[in-house]
Amino acid sequence: MTIHDVWMQTLLDPGQPCPPGVTTWNGSDPAQRFTVYRNNVMVSLINAIADTFPVVEQLVGTDFFRAMAWIFVQAHPPRSPQLVHYGQEFPEFIAAFPPAAELPYLPDLARLERAYVAAFHAADAEPMAAAAWQALLATPEQLTTVQFRFQPSLRVLRSEYAIASLWAVHQADSGLSLGALDPGCAENAWVIRRDWCVGILTMPGPDTSLLVALQAGQPFGVAVADTLSAAPDFDIGRFFELLFVEQLITGVVS
Repeated sequence: MTIHDVWMQTLLDPGQPCPPGVTTWNGSDPAQRFTVYRNNVMVSLINAIADTFPVVEQLVGTDFFRAMAWIFVQAHPPRSPQLVHYGQEFPEFIAAFPPAAELPYLPDLARLERAYVAAFHAADAEPMAAAAWQALLATPEQLTTVQFRFQPSLRVLRSEYAIASLWAVHQADSGLSLGALDPGCAENAWVIRRDWCVGILTMPGPDTSLLVALQAGQPFGVAVADTLSAAPDFDIGRFFELLFVEQLITGVVS
């Protein structure tokens, strides 16, 4: 075990003593100073988790959340100096955390909040120009075989729970009531960033299935045929309009 490993293990475990060889410049007690430093590190990491998962914190309460995050931090130290990426394992941690079992929608809600942060920090990409759209729609034979490229910020989550509605209720000035919400209603959430504004749309199942298929690289004609087979009344024109208005397409695979 390297000195770095020893330092990290000691830093994240309050039960461990100060690492050997630690000194202070002014002759103060190294163990006391290290304890202060360790507490500051833990608080900073817990705060980073809270910044990424504010709705989860609101649902379980600050005391419960910070106790849960403390256990998570000890088990999952950061692997990157960029704390914006920290907490990727938190939804899976919640799913396996027995005290949170009474809120079965919590892991998917955490996945949605993580997707929100990832969408905000995703790379920029210019949407496909209107002229390119027109040219594509004017050649149906090409449209059936085309594969689309999507905005790097686009995230799609399908859940057995009302995660998009739960998220919306807890936004400032939403005007929505938590009491009128049934968390057990399945929802599909599209996380979309336009400019620097991230939004979350609640979308029907057929639209989501088609989008997921297109994101996976399926040719448009095949994906649409599968969608129409499962949902004969599916409105492909409305779907196309949504792709264009939300600027989700950046181009086609050449």
